[in-house]
Amino acid sequence: MNRRDFLAGAGIGIPMQAAALEQTPAPRYTGKPELKITDVQAFLVNAGRNYVYVKVSTDQGIHGWGEAYSAGPDEATVATVHDFKDWLVGKDPRNVEYLWATMYNFTRFPGGLVVNSAISGIEHALWDIAGKAAGLPVYMLLGGKCRNKVRCYQAANSPEEAKRLIAKYGYTALKATLGFPTSVPEGATIRSFGAQAEAMRQAIGPDVDLCFDAHARIFAPYLAYELAEVLQPVRPLFLEEAIRPENMDAMAELRRKVRIPIATGEELYTKFQFQQLLTLGGADIIQPDICLAGGMLEEKKIAAIAESHYVQVAPHNPLGPLATLVNIHFAASTPNFLILEYHPDDESPRKDLIKGETIVAKDGYLAIPDKPGWGYEMDEEAFKRMPAKPWHRAFSFTPDGAPSFV
Repeated sequence: MNRRDFLAGAGIGIPMQAAALEQTPAPRYTGKPELKITDVQAFLVNAGRNYVYVKVSTDQGIHGWGEAYSAGPDEATVATVHDFKDWLVGKDPRNVEYLWATMYNFTRFPGGLVVNSAISGIEHALWDIAGKAAGLPVYMLLGGKCRNKVRCYQAANSPEEAKRLIAKYGYTALKATLGFPTSVPEGATIRSFGAQAEAMRQAIGPDVDLCFDAHARIFAPYLAYELAEVLQPVRPLFLEEAIRPENMDAMAELRRKVRIPIATGEELYTKFQFQQLLTLGGADIIQPDICLAGGMLEEKKIAAIAESHYVQVAPHNPLGPLATLVNIHFAASTPNFLILEYHPDDESPRKDLIKGETIVAKDGYLAIPDKPGWGYEMDEEAFKRMPAKPWHRAFSFTPDGAPSFV
């Protein structure tokens, strides 16, 4: 029974004006003309390693840029972006939630590296369009700024390099990439790692935070525990990817045993996997990759779940200048952001991938842009001078010849 029949049956009349209101369609938002996606392109370029960029174009002449994660099977990521094109053309790019769900839900099976990288790169481009259409930086569409600058750190391979980087960029934190205990005897390599960590601490002094990265290469949790023990005297900010990510129960057990903060998450996708990790208590700090985990809005959701567990976010960020800029918008608008991984583009051919100047760290911080969208335009002419090359992560083997983790 509809409302009119119900009221009539109760002897209640409906004024003609009210009846007309019932039939009046809801008002539509008319602040901007509707945009429609006309094209979705992917570009695979090489600037020291392969990078995957996504460009989404619209019928109003506004386009957006995104960066997808590149981990080796990069042609597959490009092909996936192209496959999604037919799902997106004709849609309004500002309906980010709707388009994300279209790509994620209709893929049906939970995606892995390739699918989630493609979705992430496309999603970035949608936000860039939304920001440009509104005349605002993307972070202003996500709640605005909650900080005025973004703390960052860089990896250093030796005490000498650490001192050089602090002098040049003013870092208040560094990550030591000092190797990984795969050799035998294992005890000797663990002790060696501890000695290198102490040398790094002596070089930079007590007031610069030190992070350490095991690169998810350790399979046995007892080795990760021993590693954490030898690192504990230098009071690290965190130990990253102490063990493989497949077994979250093992990660949670390790975290309960060690005396230093555990960080992980660069190999996990979407809010669903991070919810499992955080419910188990598997991390003090999470490190989602905005080019892999599902994009900006998905990373915001991941951060919100982490915030409810009193966990901070230190995003994984090994890629190009656009990825760094997307992360800056995330960091600017996320309360439980801690610190951002950073690779200076002024020292790399990556600087030629964009038009204009890249953002460079000063006193250990990155500036937050105020231009509409992300604030960068990619240089398609430069792409032509940087053709993709066959690339994959370097293979690694244990002393007896068995494949190890990379």
